[in-house]
Amino acid sequence: MSDPTPLRVLFCIGINQNFFDLPSAGVTVDDVWRAFVEMMDGIKALPGVDFIGDIDDDAHMVGPSDSWPWTCYLLADVDSQETVRAACNLFRTIAVGEGGFKLWRYAKVEARMGRALTPRSYEPVEAN
Repeated sequence: MSDPTPLRVLFCIGINQNFFDLPSAGVTVDDVWRAFVEMMDGIKALPGVDFIGDIDDDAHMVGPSDSWPWTCYLLADVDSQETVRAACNLFRTIAVGEGGFKLWRYAKVEARMGRALTPRSYEPVEAN
């Protein structure tokens, strides 16, 4: 039996140098943006995903982001690790433009999984 409590997942997305080198090989910034929107819509449409919100920090960050701080974040409650994997796999499968490149060539994703931060009751331990 699986745990009915969803995973709280933060999808951390970084834009890489290939994006900043556009246009190149017949791919434009608009092509990447269309693929990026398809990825976001794809994550939201996955069964078991309850989308909470997103944050975009491209106005305060210049250049590629290979790690924290990331360019943008998506927050969702997700039913399983398999669904998180399917969401991340969209970066491997969504085509950008007509040249055969996939979204991962221009952006990366890392998923952080945990639980919602909720108050928990506890019994204080008396000091001896």
